[in-house]
Amino acid sequence: MNVNTPIAGIGGIYKKYAGRLEKLGIKKLEDFLFHIPFRYEDFSLISKISSVQAGEIVTIQGEITEIKNEYTRKWKNLQKAKVADETDEIDIIWFNQPYIPKTLKKGDRVSLSGKVKFALNKLVLETPEFEVINGNTIHTGRLVPIYPETRGISSKWIRRQVYKLLHESDLISMDTMPNEILTKNSFMKLADALNKIHFPNSLDEVGEARKRLSFDELFMLQLKGIIKKEDWKKKTVTNSFKIVDFQNKIEEFLESLPFELTNAQKKAVEEILKDLKSKKPMNRLLEGDVGSGKTVVAAIAMHIACLNGFQSVIMAPTEILANQHFDTISKLLTPLGVTVALKTGSIKYKVASIKYKKEKIHNTNYIIKNTDILIGTHAVLSDKINFDKLGLVIIDEQQRFGVRQRSIIRGKGKSPHLLTMTATPIPRTIALTLYGDLDLSFLDEMPHGRKIVKTWLTPEEKRSGAYQWIEKELKKNKSQAFIICPFIEESETMTTVKAATKEFEILKTKIFPKLKLALLHGKLKSKEKEQILTDFKNKKYDILVATPVVEVGIDIPNATIMVIEASERFGLSQLHQLRGRVGRSNMQSYCLLFTEAKNTKTLERLRGMERIHIGAELAELDLRLRGPGEIFGTTQHGIAELKIASFSDLPLIQKAKKEAEDIFPKLKSYPKLSEKLQSENLSQISPD
Repeated sequence: MNVNTPIAGIGGIYKKYAGRLEKLGIKKLEDFLFHIPFRYEDFSLISKISSVQAGEIVTIQGEITEIKNEYTRKWKNLQKAKVADETDEIDIIWFNQPYIPKTLKKGDRVSLSGKVKFALNKLVLETPEFEVINGNTIHTGRLVPIYPETRGISSKWIRRQVYKLLHESDLISMDTMPNEILTKNSFMKLADALNKIHFPNSLDEVGEARKRLSFDELFMLQLKGIIKKEDWKKKTVTNSFKIVDFQNKIEEFLESLPFELTNAQKKAVEEILKDLKSKKPMNRLLEGDVGSGKTVVAAIAMHIACLNGFQSVIMAPTEILANQHFDTISKLLTPLGVTVALKTGSIKYKVASIKYKKEKIHNTNYIIKNTDILIGTHAVLSDKINFDKLGLVIIDEQQRFGVRQRSIIRGKGKSPHLLTMTATPIPRTIALTLYGDLDLSFLDEMPHGRKIVKTWLTPEEKRSGAYQWIEKELKKNKSQAFIICPFIEESETMTTVKAATKEFEILKTKIFPKLKLALLHGKLKSKEKEQILTDFKNKKYDILVATPVVEVGIDIPNATIMVIEASERFGLSQLHQLRGRVGRSNMQSYCLLFTEAKNTKTLERLRGMERIHIGAELAELDLRLRGPGEIFGTTQHGIAELKIASFSDLPLIQKAKKEAEDIFPKLKSYPKLSEKLQSENLSQISPD
């Protein structure tokens, strides 16, 4: 049977289970082979019945001398059997499995694995795994694979399908990995890897098999990224930028900034300039910590586009972030005659310009036609918004937008340049894997004059003293503070976790009655949020109590204290982004991580915040301690999903990247590999 055959098209029991199997990611027969066990039961100790002892997990093999259903008061029905080998006989018991006497018959030679117990003055093997011995055993007497399951699909059922496929499939022809890569890296053949990952003789075999299969997954991910990048480069820009004509103006603009760019920003600007000079469309990701200056780099790119007669659009995931970009970019560019407009779900149009006539501001067509830079949320995707000469698209926090949304915004121009940005701290090696189809720029420095935010892990017994210190600091420096709570409302099932609404009332009336407090959360209307943030920025409030809605897009230079309640509930990357809301001026800032956690590993992870202040390093620590889900979140779009490999295996990621780069120029020489790529709906790119 062809391993590429869809499950739903086979018929019989497969068709019956197709919907359930799809929940496990099994859509075709081949998916069974790559449905990898997550652990193994060790039933490899095969014992003679006379030597088994209570408490042991063993496998016994012998002949059924008796088997029956028996009805009792305690159990609706009980299944009893006796199995004998040449040394002794033992009782077997199952509970409420009346089908067993129909499956096993007296006289069958069976293999049973389970725990031996002492009951009613004798040894009993209770609820064991079992199978009739007919060749190799797969459910007993060995390391037995346990798989991710779903309702109606057991590991035992999956095991049977996998065993059958391993013996009926042409595994040799499935192996598309070039032999030179296998030899150089001492990887086993695919057929061996699949056999050993499912039915190993030892855990060492599992490790070697997993290494080969993980490499395959990472290698293909890297190769697909290279192919997409080359495909992008093939596209032409109808009206490419002529940067060289405006070099002097760009230098004048950089000199006019009220601050000096960091070396990382300068390098990123150079990389973007080089892309914009090319006749190929830019496709670059700008990654940098909160506060590292991504918006300034983006503003420079948009100014360059404007000088060349092109329009730019920047799309942000939230109104808070869109408003922040509008304020920052307007201040930088409107003095140079650049027209900047804002469009969100709640704001029809807001314009910053020195050349607009007021009566034209409500004329939509006039605004779009005469706007140099449009900033907005998903609202800019509207069919009503069309540009005359869109040359540059910028997508901030790009992982929060789907592929379709990115395609729509780019489709409003003719092959516009694309710059995407993210503040999510991702280890560099992983970023190169996730975004292999993009060119990458990293901002790994903070602006000059910024002080490191002093971070303290604050246990519950120090809470009272911390509150006193906060009030004293705010009054002394005339500064402001954030207090972050994980939820808006208190949960019935998690009453110990701080909730913003309840905590706000306690803080306002009992803890800080002499200070002015405001509450901000996601359920407020957009105008309410904007008003609260404006008032906070204008120092009308001393403390802003909020949910993590403030994670991105809020710039309050006067805020110097960040308090995070139930900090153990956040990943380090999110804590780092929240911490980035303070320390945005030359004043010393502080971050207090409140926690009631006692677990040693949890406290070790949180203490990483005290000593590490670079987002990518924190992300690597989180990756080691908690896994990739804590970095990327569960709802972010576009994050590659690995079934076998791990993003924490950095050496294997690096190896896969190097091998993919080496093999790509010779791709034509490997028809099986090329065919596999084409079968996954990727364009075949054959570089010169």
